Amino acid sequence: MRRWMDNADTHNGTYTPQGRRHFTLTPAMHEALARWNGNAAATYRELVADGIFGSPPRVSQATFYRAVDRELTPGQRAALRGGEAARRRHDVHALRPHGNRNDVWETDHVEASVFVNVDGRRCKPWITWFIDHATAIICGLAITPHQPSQDAILAAARDAILCTDHHRPSGGIPRKIRTDRGRDFLGKCVDEAFKKFGTELIVLPPYSPHLKGTVEAINGAAKHMLFKGLPGYAHTPRSRRDRRGQPLWALDELLDYETFVTVVLDWVDWWNNDHTIARLYRRTPAQAWHADLTPIDTLDPGDLHTYTLTDGGPPRKITSKGVRWKSAYYVGEWMHGHSSAGEMVRLRHEPHHYHRVELYDADTLTYRGPAFRSDEMSPRQARELRNARRREADRYAAKAHRARKNATPRYAATSVAAAPEPLNRLTASQAAAQLRELQTPEGHLQAEARPDLLNRPQPASTRWTKPLSAPKPQDTE
Repeated sequence: MRRWMDNADTHNGTYTPQGRRHFTLTPAMHEALARWNGNAAATYRELVADGIFGSPPRVSQATFYRAVDRELTPGQRAALRGGEAARRRHDVHALRPHGNRNDVWETDHVEASVFVNVDGRRCKPWITWFIDHATAIICGLAITPHQPSQDAILAAARDAILCTDHHRPSGGIPRKIRTDRGRDFLGKCVDEAFKKFGTELIVLPPYSPHLKGTVEAINGAAKHMLFKGLPGYAHTPRSRRDRRGQPLWALDELLDYETFVTVVLDWVDWWNNDHTIARLYRRTPAQAWHADLTPIDTLDPGDLHTYTLTDGGPPRKITSKGVRWKSAYYVGEWMHGHSSAGEMVRLRHEPHHYHRVELYDADTLTYRGPAFRSDEMSPRQARELRNARRREADRYAAKAHRARKNATPRYAATSVAAAPEPLNRLTASQAAAQLRELQTPEGHLQAEARPDLLNRPQPASTRWTKPLSAPKPQDTE
């Protein structure tokens, strides 16, 4: 009885039976296991070869395996094998309190796992959306056929905040928005827009998708519930008859971009109005949104459009050719009768949208109207320019690949211990010819020169008057 009471005292008042004696790992064994990246078999062979277990070994391989499983958690074993990213898969995270609607939104980009036909080219579109954390409703989104930037974020924000016309009934101004450390979300234009809304932008630490689990869950739902059923799915399993290196889907089998956008919008409506979620007590996101009576703060569409534009710099004058900006003139119908009067306007535009700008009075900031680039190129010129840029990029990519291949030394294969023997050796004349080709042209050297690091030369013309030199001090001794 006394032994039982002493055992309970040493285990915080709970009697804990003494287990059987078992083998334990020493610090040297832990170091060997880490050196072999969690490979228990290789670690055991090394310890036996070093005589750690004696000769013959007193610890069997099965005993060593049981000790590793007993002393290391699954997360620790995964960290030894795959690093920090593998260890994080075994972490346990607490659930956030749901709160009320528009308390916190979450936003993210997701790449569609579907190839789409965009002007005769196969591309994977990207989706940017804003999700209400409390109700898991998709408030707004924007789709781009390429990797999104700040203009996609602002377009999705406008779609999420507005609740009238063709926009969804869910929206308003959120109090907080959680986002990752993506470069686009940290841009100056996005930060200034949310500050004007009075919304706090919460930038989460890196490698922490669990801190915005609602939008990550919808990203996964879109990949499994939408993209897998569409033609052009990028991860479709291949058969033996499929030619390696060839696209699995022909270009005419892919959805065009407009059809893809329609399909995504239909799926968003289904998610909001028909899909039930367990944590919402088997209600749809729309039902949970309407059941919450928290007041919604809104903005006038005109003010919202102004807040989500980038300032174009100092005020500009309306001339007979329009308003000049970025080496181009912008004109609008409302400008007739206002040129040559010295009227000053402020220019604002969407990021990366240079075909249209919005003009405001320089003093009162009253909206004057839109203006469009007067010398816009034709669709044929745009197509020819795009093809020329692609050919130029392919040519330089081939040059870079050839240069890397030539710069990589090659050595002869050996089956015995020997010094490496280089293979790509040239003759003296070949080496001299390549040196002449690789030398930088004189024009490039002049462009890269820094004349401010050297003394300026004296003028060679005799017509220039040279400055008088300072008189030398006289010797008074």
